[in-house]
Amino acid sequence: MAESVINSLGIVEDQDGENGSTDDANLHVELNVFRAQWMSELKPNSASNGGNRGLSSRAADLKRKQELAREEKARELFLKAVEEEENGAVYEAIKYYRRAMQIVPDIEFKINYSRSPDPDGGNENGMDGEIEDLLAYFHQQLTLQDNSLKICVPEVDMAQMHISALPPEVLMYIFRWVVSRDLDLRALEQLSLVCRGFYICARDPEIWRSACLRAWGRSCTKLVPFNSWREMFLERPRVRFDGVYISKTAYIRQGEESLDGFYRAWHQVEYYRYLRFFPDGQVMMLTTPEDPLVTVPRLRSRNTRVESIMCGHYRLSQDTDNQTKVFVVVSKRKEEKVAEYQRISRFCRRNPAVPETEHSFHVGLQLSSGGRQSFNKLNWIHHSCHITYRSTGETVVTAFDLDQMYASFYFARVKSYTAFSERPL
Repeated sequence: MAESVINSLGIVEDQDGENGSTDDANLHVELNVFRAQWMSELKPNSASNGGNRGLSSRAADLKRKQELAREEKARELFLKAVEEEENGAVYEAIKYYRRAMQIVPDIEFKINYSRSPDPDGGNENGMDGEIEDLLAYFHQQLTLQDNSLKICVPEVDMAQMHISALPPEVLMYIFRWVVSRDLDLRALEQLSLVCRGFYICARDPEIWRSACLRAWGRSCTKLVPFNSWREMFLERPRVRFDGVYISKTAYIRQGEESLDGFYRAWHQVEYYRYLRFFPDGQVMMLTTPEDPLVTVPRLRSRNTRVESIMCGHYRLSQDTDNQTKVFVVVSKRKEEKVAEYQRISRFCRRNPAVPETEHSFHVGLQLSSGGRQSFNKLNWIHHSCHITYRSTGETVVTAFDLDQMYASFYFARVKSYTAFSERPL
């Protein structure tokens, strides 16, 4: 795009002098390297190789110096283009961008942007290099600009009421609606990119403290060893609420023998387990052969009507080995239990209103991180079925052996789960 703009405006002539000198320097370096290689090939093998090594090393040093000089020249041009673009001179910036990329095509990826674009001019705010404490810096900027400490100011004149006219308390209440009871802190981080005032509001300690209390309950009353509530929420192990944990299991099963007895079919069986956690301690678990594209949208609400879904509660536990475990207890819903029992006993003489036994499943999982995402993996450590007889109150526990059929859960973020906010944080 930059080349087409420059060619159409006819400004290539302005660059012939500098491009010519750069091309001459490149040609001179290539000729020196070629001469060194040519001389080394012409000398006989019986001669000493010391001179060849010295000539080759001198040529390599010369080439390296030329490359460093070209890269420094391209860096200066690129930073100059950045400065012109920030000042609004897009036309001049395009010229400098093109000249820099003609010298070093990948100069954009070799620049340290933490440095000031103008090494001689300094920073207008009196700060050198990268800003360490961005929150304190924004506080200082807002204080210097306006003594009334407005969160933000309109960029252009508006006839309607601007959001900056709202009191800070109202803005913080809006931010709590953005986070919502589902703890959508990703939306809060995106909202902080709007302006400096929104960045300060998004770092409010009370919002992050409320999020920590909702995620861990009373077990997070102490801030130690973290420096802030935001750091605790981001680094302390927890289950995620903006998606679903999915486990896929596949195995091969032998089928029935054919009528003639010549062959026996084999079937590949695939099914999925889904785990959806909620901040209030509730959890939903579903085992189904249906694809995630069909099942995941049905798990958005905890009042879903999906058949055979099990609901219950969970808790987090951190043992002395510094491993975070998740313990889940789920069972079928009461209305599904009664309906199922009535279908079974429809042809019986007696039809009680409730079943005589209660089934609940206890699941133990270990929380870990995999790849670039945090807390996105759950490994099986326990699975058992508890059967309680109402008549005697006796409970029978059946533990299952964990084998290859128990694949790990992996987290998948679902945007629709946090698209709407029903209640504020």
